[in-house]
Amino acid sequence: MKKAVTAKTSAAKDTIGGSPSKLIDGRIKELGDWRGETLGRIRGLIKEADPDVVEEWKWRGVPVWEHDGIICTGETYKAVVKMTFARGAALEDPAGLFNSSLDGNVRRAIDFHEGGEIKEKALKALIRAAVELNTSKAKKPAKKQSA
Repeated sequence: MKKAVTAKTSAAKDTIGGSPSKLIDGRIKELGDWRGETLGRIRGLIKEADPDVVEEWKWRGVPVWEHDGIICTGETYKAVVKMTFARGAALEDPAGLFNSSLDGNVRRAIDFHEGGEIKEKALKALIRAAVELNTSKAKKPAKKQSA
């Protein structure tokens, strides 16, 4: 059975049933402004930081990057591109990249604004830390039951 993909945007509608990567390509192209450029750059940095990353398209049109669980999402709004780390609260952030969703117990986000700088080295380190957190969780052996 084929998984249904729902999308609001015209570029995404043109690729209904396409791969998540093609849907993300469509979103970047459709935006056609600084938000598309920023989302594209973030995507490139994610792939550089983790060549084994898997791209997904969830929640009616949100790019999602996974490796043994969700690493982060790439949401686009009128004034920001938001990169939300699914388990960001558990990550060290020595460069102070997290600037949004700081009150939650699990997620943390980075809001990128037009003309803002992307601290590429620090962002890739944060992505790698998120992957390491996911893979360490996935590799934990099951607890032995006492007899």
